[in-house]
Amino acid sequence: MALILGIETSCDETAAAVVVDGGDVRSNIVASQVDLHRKYGGVVPEIASRAHIERLDAVIEEALSEAGCAGHDLDAIAVTQGPGLVGALLIGVTAAKTLSWAWSKPLVAVDHIRAHACSPAIGLDRSPWPAVALIVSGGHTSLFQVNDPSSIERLGATTDDAAGEAFDKVASILGLEYPGGPAIDRIASNGNPKAVNFPRTMLAPDSLDFSFSGIKTSVLYHVHGQGQTTGGLEKLSGQALADIAASFQQAVVDVLVRKTMLAVARTGLSTVVLGGGVAANRTLRNTLATVCRNRKLEFHAAAMDYCTDNAAMIAALGFHSFRAGDLAGLDLDAYAISG
Repeated sequence: MALILGIETSCDETAAAVVVDGGDVRSNIVASQVDLHRKYGGVVPEIASRAHIERLDAVIEEALSEAGCAGHDLDAIAVTQGPGLVGALLIGVTAAKTLSWAWSKPLVAVDHIRAHACSPAIGLDRSPWPAVALIVSGGHTSLFQVNDPSSIERLGATTDDAAGEAFDKVASILGLEYPGGPAIDRIASNGNPKAVNFPRTMLAPDSLDFSFSGIKTSVLYHVHGQGQTTGGLEKLSGQALADIAASFQQAVVDVLVRKTMLAVARTGLSTVVLGGGVAANRTLRNTLATVCRNRKLEFHAAAMDYCTDNAAMIAALGFHSFRAGDLAGLDLDAYAISG
């Protein structure tokens, strides 16, 4: 039995978790910073870093306490190395290195996006691998082929705005609160997804990459007029706003699902998994589940607790690196962008 402490500080969630053998979650503590960033309409890196410094010690203590263990009980410490906000990442990396040295425990570096790709396996009775993994979050939209947690190949990624970024920007255009994903999900439930025919950008016919900057601009011009950036919002009724939100959301979901099915066709795999913060979106979860069921594909979405940034997924993936002997040194550094 391997007891792993996970630490996650890649953006605006301060998180720590204790996981046994990569799947038995004993604790999963997340201190959200949404209230700190809401008035700015997005994450402010300096505020995020300061909040991590203020909260991380208490979050780690709570994770250990809830799991009923102490530092000397751990087998390893896993930490998010990247990608993310470098300042925020360095808080977690520094804490993990310090605890590794103080407790004489092995240190494991974890890629945040690959942890999202493996998060749908947490809590399952059996492994879903190999699978095509669709990861949709605020800063990343990616497709992976996950052969197993130690063999993950990126198939496609965003070329500009990620889906989560598009949700936040469109929510701002529509005068909705931050974060935009949940706000659009709520208002779209009362809208007509066929009311506005927003573009579905597929790039090249065989491309597995994503682009969502165009649909953001289309929503902007639909609201304010071609070439305009202000003046149209006050003319829209509540129903019109709901219809725009639903149509935008459906366009994004259509692209995500089509690209995922293209990846399935290319890889020949029969299992699809969904992870990342936007994986909590009801339309995306339901649509992808329906398409997979119709095509006789196995489908698993990450549990809601493991969609947004969390440390359970870091500890879970970290376990596999620990078991394989893939350890990090005290010279571990953070990186902002995946290679």
